Amino acid sequence: MPPAGLEQYLNVHGHHFSKPMLEWAVSLMRDAKGNEVTPPDREELDEFLAKNNARITRTAGYYDPVYVWCMGQADFDKAFPTDAARAAFVKAYIDDPDDIDGRAFDEFFMKALRNEIDIPWEDLI
Repeated sequence: MPPAGLEQYLNVHGHHFSKPMLEWAVSLMRDAKGNEVTPPDREELDEFLAKNNARITRTAGYYDPVYVWCMGQADFDKAFPTDAARAAFVKAYIDDPDDIDGRAFDEFFMKALRNEIDIPWEDLI
């Protein structure tokens, strides 16, 4: 039986982050030094990507690129010595042509299941 609220969440947002889901998921993240990760606004992220020649072409999942940026900061920070490298990562992850739409959300969901993290679905719609 699926967790309470999961079906309703997916009916509203599909396999993408809502703003509350993004904020909740990012609140669980810490960088290599144990610091909280602060998500940029989507508009700020779009400006950052454009400045670094990494505009995203996929349009579904408005908050998904913000989650990927935060995941990069929390989990892969040493792999991105420059802003251009971080921007390229976000673009490559979201715009991957042979990947399914909603990858970031699906990977987060599977990681939460595997780590036995209870997601408060009904609060995050």
